Amino acid sequence: MSDLPSLRPTLAAAANELGPTLSDEQLDKLLAYQGLIQKWNKVYNLTAVRDPQAMLVQHLIDSLSLLPALRRHIASHNAGLGAQATGFRLMDVGSGGGLPGVVVAICEPGISVSCVDAVAKKASFIKQVAAELGLANLQGLHSRVEELQVPPFDLITSRAFASLLDFTSLTRQHLKPGAIWLAMKGQHPDEEIAALPQDLTVFHVEQLQVPGLDAQRCLIWIKTAD
Repeated sequence: MSDLPSLRPTLAAAANELGPTLSDEQLDKLLAYQGLIQKWNKVYNLTAVRDPQAMLVQHLIDSLSLLPALRRHIASHNAGLGAQATGFRLMDVGSGGGLPGVVVAICEPGISVSCVDAVAKKASFIKQVAAELGLANLQGLHSRVEELQVPPFDLITSRAFASLLDFTSLTRQHLKPGAIWLAMKGQHPDEEIAALPQDLTVFHVEQLQVPGLDAQRCLIWIKTAD
């Protein structure tokens, strides 16, 4: 896409502001990923956003805002395991075009990322992205999440997938003991939090400032009650 190189300074500046240190190769892959979204959008119906600048901010940079929190959690997780720390596995539910899962896979090659979507075309797109960008740690899974047969995950995330109640109830069987959910939301979802069952605990709500985006964003951290 001829317009993609002009977006690189904005992407690099946003990454620096948010905190995740990215290599030139990772920046290139993020822009190539956006190029694939733009290329295949008509076929796969990935997003209603058409403007490249808006797509960069509303999708890629918004997804990048997850990275600092995710990196802190993984560092804590691995420290707790010590020498037994192994590959961290993340599920992105209702991933659609791969947000935030593909962004995580590009920026954190040590994480195994599974993007799950009930729409076959969208899961196929994730597989195509993994192949074209050489992301061995990324897979696209076509399934309703409650019907998925896979080993449990260290963390399950979503971005505009469903209510917190549906998000946790549909994926609970895929969570390792002691693992957590991390939901990307807009405004603070007070009613959704209140609707969660008593054996789940929202132990942290993290407000996000997404560069270039004039909208509220937050991360909801959830775990099973001790």
